[in-house]
Amino acid sequence: MNYFISDLHFGHKNCLAFDNRPFKSIEENDETIIKNWNNTVEIDDDVYLLGDISWYNTTKTIEIFNNLNGNIHLIKGNHDGKLLKNRELQSRFCEIVDYKELDIGDDKIVVLCHYPIPCFKNHYYGSYHLYGHVHTGFEDNMMQQVKYQITALYDKPCNMWNVGCMKSYMNYTPRTLEEIIKSGE
Repeated sequence: MNYFISDLHFGHKNCLAFDNRPFKSIEENDETIIKNWNNTVEIDDDVYLLGDISWYNTTKTIEIFNNLNGNIHLIKGNHDGKLLKNRELQSRFCEIVDYKELDIGDDKIVVLCHYPIPCFKNHYYGSYHLYGHVHTGFEDNMMQQVKYQITALYDKPCNMWNVGCMKSYMNYTPRTLEEIIKSGE
């Protein structure tokens, strides 16, 4: 099974406020994400994590990721560079890339990037784009407007979704593409 999620921001206290996360502490945030992850993801599942993994030091970050189920594919976020200099942390991921195209059959792909790409590959032909980075503020609203305009102007669906963990349809839990499409509409 393939799962997707972005912007975990383990240890990032400021994200509690700017995302309006419903937790009393960053520890509660972290515990909820870890619990939801492990209750959803099996050992052999693949999780595509679209960046911004942690604000903790490498030791604490490694400890967290060693306790997460699944094969984790990291699509790097803008806050990941310093942590990813550590080889032990690097080894926790199946791959570390800036961008990925995941073939899901039927001539469709899922374009994975930490950043939103309004004109992603094959966006007129039924492919999908999953991203993070913009959280729940102005930039997220802007991307929703872009999605609406593309759909209205070209009379074709714009299959792009923000998979930031704080989105209501993500609920701090890795989700399948089908779950994202169904609940993120």
